[in-house]
Parts: sequence; C-alpha cells; structure tokens
Amino acid sequence: MRLLMDGRSKMVVGYVAGLLAGMAYGVNPLFGKPLIDAGVSILTMLFFRYAISVLVIGGWAVVGMRSLKVSWREFGWLMLLGMLFAISSLSLFASYCYIPSGLATTLIYLYPVMVALLMVLQKVYPSRRTWISIIVTFVGVALMCGTGDSVDFHPIGILLAFFSALSYAGYFVIVNSVKSIQSIAPYTITLYSLSVGAALYLVCLFVLGVDWHVGLNDRSNWLCLLGLALIPTTVALLGLTISTRLIGATKAAVLGVTEPLTSIFIGVFLFYEPMTVSGMVGVGLCLVAILFLMTSRQP
Repeated sequence: MRLLMDGRSKMVVGYVAGLLAGMAYGVNPLFGKPLIDAGVSILTMLFFRYAISVLVIGGWAVVGMRSLKVSWREFGWLMLLGMLFAISSLSLFASYCYIPSGLATTLIYLYPVMVALLMVLQKVYPSRRTWISIIVTFVGVALMCGTGDSVDFHPIGILLAFFSALSYAGYFVIVNSVKSIQSIAPYTITLYSLSVGAALYLVCLFVLGVDWHVGLNDRSNWLCLLGLALIPTTVALLGLTISTRLIGATKAAVLGVTEPLTSIFIGVFLFYEPMTVSGMVGVGLCLVAILFLMTSRQP
C-alpha cells in the first residue's frame, strides 16, 4: 500500500506523523514509572507492551480483512527490523545499569547523526539546514538531560547506549531505503517488527528466569501496560514508519527529539520533577531546531 498524495501533502503528513511519533514515545514515563515503582521488571514490561500491541494491530487487520501476506524476502527484512527495534530498547534499558539515564539519553540522540551518515553512504546527502538541526537538537538534548558534575562514564554503559542508537538508526535507514519493502503497508511493517520483538523478549524472560507475575497483581498496572502498548508502541512505531517514508530517514530522526521534550514536560507537570535553567535552554533549542527544519523547502 503506497501513500498517494502530492509532494506538499507528503511533507505535511510526514512531519505531523514524525512529531506525533516522538510525542507518543515521550509518554513512556506516564505509564512506565508506576510499573517500575510496582516492581515490574523491564523485560516483563517490554514483552507485554509489544505482545499487546501485536494483538491490537493484528485484531484490527483481521476485522478489517486487511492482508498481512508478505514474501519470504520481505519477511527477512521485517525480521531484521524487528530485531533492530527490540535490541535498541534492550540496550538502552541495560545501559541504565551502568550510566545515569541522562547520559544514556544524550548518547542515544546521536542516532540522527548516524542516520545521516548511513544515508550519505547511499549517496543521499542531507541539506545544510538538516545538519544544523541535527547539531542543535543534540546540544538541546544534552542540556535537557544533563547529569551534573559527577558522571560515571562506565565503558559498558556507553557502549550499550551507543549500540542502542546505532540499532535505532538502522531501523530508520532500512524502512527508508530497502526497495523490497516499500510496497508493504506501515501497519504490516509495525506488526511484524513488534512480533519479532515480543518473541525475543519472551525468550529472554524464560532464559533469565524472570518472574513476570511480580507487580502485575493490580488492575491499574495492567491498564498501564495497555497504555504502553497503545501509545508509545503502536502509535509511535506507525508514525515513525509513515514519517520515514514520506520525509526521509534523516528528517524523521531529527523530529524524534519531541520524545525527550514530552517526557520532560510529563515529569515536570505530572510528577513535579524540578526543571533547571539549562533544561529550559535545551527545550528552547530543540523547539527552534524543529521549526527550522520544518520550514525548509527542500524535500
């Protein structure tokens, strides 16, 4: 299924989808924090958010009699996409065990740079405006997620965060560049990617002997899992796929900066977390960079 629209409409829909994807990812703390406080393990959380999302998208496709059929070649690429997306999440959460979350978040926002460099290898060159936006958003994220004066630069944590960013960048580039999956509908790509991720997390749960029951004896926690599955998983990944196809991998990656912006706003206004001056400057820089990118006339 191809999205048939003129160039201007593609840009508008692509930017809106990218912004919504980032904001959807950003609500992770809203649903994830109560689960972590209840003792739910990260692997359990990741498995159920992916599995529930698969059921939602799969059910929608079946009820609407939408085809999910793909060729073996396409299936191979979708398997790779699912592994990249799942590994990116696992690596990021694992990095939190070694380095502060602020440093990990800053490092993972190297992924727009990685996307741009990977696209250059394919002779797709981002505009000067796009490069400026990438640099400004990275500085903004670094200011928003500052970790203070004493930071433990544990090499394992840094490598895990870097690998998370690289895996995420790979997802963007494949969705944008591989011709054999360009005719596949975004919901089909999302369904297969999440199915692979859910299977990977399920294997990890059994191999590591994680007790998935812990923290899930309360109805409100299941509602939080449902929220995680619907908004920062289903909506976010669909938006990401649509945006990447319509405006390109690099611009879609830059728009992902709305994720930490949304997370910070939720933290400040719902969880009453403090907001520093550097954090406010970082927010301002990110917003300016987004506007600067979106006003570009270049495709």
